[in-house]
Amino acid sequence: MDLILISIAGILMIVGILGSFLPVLPGVPISWLGLLVLHFAPSISMNYWFLGISLVVAILIYALNLAVPAMGTKRYGGSKYGMIGATVGLIAGIIAPIPFGILIGPFIGAFIGEILNKSNSKSALRAAYGSFIGFLASSFMEFLVAFIFLLLFLYKVWDYRDLVF
Repeated sequence: MDLILISIAGILMIVGILGSFLPVLPGVPISWLGLLVLHFAPSISMNYWFLGISLVVAILIYALNLAVPAMGTKRYGGSKYGMIGATVGLIAGIIAPIPFGILIGPFIGAFIGEILNKSNSKSALRAAYGSFIGFLASSFMEFLVAFIFLLLFLYKVWDYRDLVF
């Protein structure tokens, strides 16, 4: 039973890391599910504080993953319309069946939002660039946390290797 649960948890951890780059998979929440599955392995002991804190981190990172492109738009001179456009573009990019939609969506959304705000094309392009930088930062942040969750998973499995294998 332990080996099956550890294998499922390991698969979830790898899918979580891939999900930090793939637009349709929420990377950090999937990685957290891997930690939760590992918790149910009878031979591996994990306390509720560890799971609770890692859940809060997963929820926070997931929320920030949606908000950081809009914050990047604001940082590069975008208005409220640009921030809303970046968020709508991100959601549309996730849903749209076009290649690289998640990269293109926030950029186009921020650009359109700034144009609707009566900005000139130069400032709209700068705000769209900020949205793209924000998206890259949020993807890196999500990858980093998913990788840390993987390291925690490996540590727990290694720590209890005598009981499991």
